[in-house]
Order: sequence, then C-alpha cells, then structure tokens
Amino acid sequence: MSEFFKTPVVEADPLIGDALTNELQRQQTQIELIASENIVSRAVLDALGHPMTNKTLEGYPGNRFHGGGEYVDVVEQAAIDRARELFACDYVNAQPHSGTQANQAVFFATVKPGDRILSLNLAAGGHLSHGANPNLSGRWFAAHHYGVDRETGLIDYNAVERIAREIRPALLIAGGSAYPRCIDFERLRHIADSVDALYLVDMAHFAGLVAAGVHPSPLPHADIVTCTTTKTMRGPRGGLI
Repeated sequence: MSEFFKTPVVEADPLIGDALTNELQRQQTQIELIASENIVSRAVLDALGHPMTNKTLEGYPGNRFHGGGEYVDVVEQAAIDRARELFACDYVNAQPHSGTQANQAVFFATVKPGDRILSLNLAAGGHLSHGANPNLSGRWFAAHHYGVDRETGLIDYNAVERIAREIRPALLIAGGSAYPRCIDFERLRHIADSVDALYLVDMAHFAGLVAAGVHPSPLPHADIVTCTTTKTMRGPRGGLI
C-alpha cells in the first residue's frame, strides 16, 4: 500500500497535526460554556473516522443513483428509524448537514421567496437561520419577528398573536439559540391556525431533552420540526427534519 494512505496526519501535515493536538488539549483543559457546543463519545469519533466517509451517494435508502451504497443505507435507515422512535413521529429526513440546512430545506418546500415569515427576534434568543438579515433566510423572505416581555423574559404571546394577525405570515417559527424557557407550543399552534400559517419548530438546542422525556415535545403541535444531531443529542454533525 502506498505511504500516502498510511502516513498519520502528524507526519503528513505537521501544521494540521499540531492544530488537532492543541485542540484536544484545549477541550480537555477548558470549561466549555457555549450552548451549541458538542461533546461526543468514542463511538461517534470511531464512526466519523471510518472509510465510509469515502462513499459518494445521492438519493435515499433503497433508491440511490450510485452503486455500492447498501451499507450506507443501513446507517441512514437506522438514523431514520431511531429518530422516529425517539420523537414519536412518522417521518424523518436525516440528510441535512446541519440544523440551518434543515431549516432551509423546510423553507424551500413550504414558502416562496418574498413570503412573510414570523420568528423570535435574534436579540430575544432567536436564530440566524430564522430570517435574520445576515442569513440567506433574511434575504429570501420578508422576515418579521416577535420578542419577549421585558419584565418576565418570556415570549410575549399576545404580541405574537397581534403581529401574526397584522402580517399574516406564511410560516410561523418557534425555537431559537438562546431562549432558555419552555415554549408554549400549543398556543403558537392556535396562533398559526388563526392566520392559516404553517408552523415550524426548531428544537435544535433542546432536542435531547425532548428525546429523554424531560422537556415538552413540539411534535404533537407543529407541522414540521427540525433539529441538529449535535448539542444535547451528542451525535456527529448533522440535522433532522
């Protein structure tokens, strides 16, 4: 076998090797307080370092455009089946590479460029991919936002209802990146229904708590739910719809 395939990274590229070594030391010696940070198990690291990473595939399990995908099908189907069991839902797409990609897929499937969307303001704990100006979602869609009550720090559901009636969004979005309270998913469902809007919940930051049964699930109320496979799920980087 060629030395190219056998040489460890520290020898093949000392710059990258040193960066990897230093990053491991950083993670082992510093306390991580970033809410979206991930901490994975040895099993996840083993899977990420497997030659399955070499495989090119398009399509879905059992319906691929390239040959040799039978074992990737096993892995993807397992992800689908396990997510369906964890979240008690009938359908799962496990192909997004991130939560943002999952949200973008939902936007493309449900609303048109220029349509109004209504989501939690970034300053109140929302997420960039829910229509913030720096994100593509803020350029493609007419994004409007709701906030939190200054006294309680809770979502102002009366304001959500008022704004929804004023702008009549095509899509109402719940969830965010820095809102640490439980969301009243049922009330937002009623608000969405009152203006004939679709209802998306992004549970990326608390999906693991939902799976464990210690946080209310948005699944009985939302039309579509997205999440990451990282954060509280502790898996490799990816997204779920």
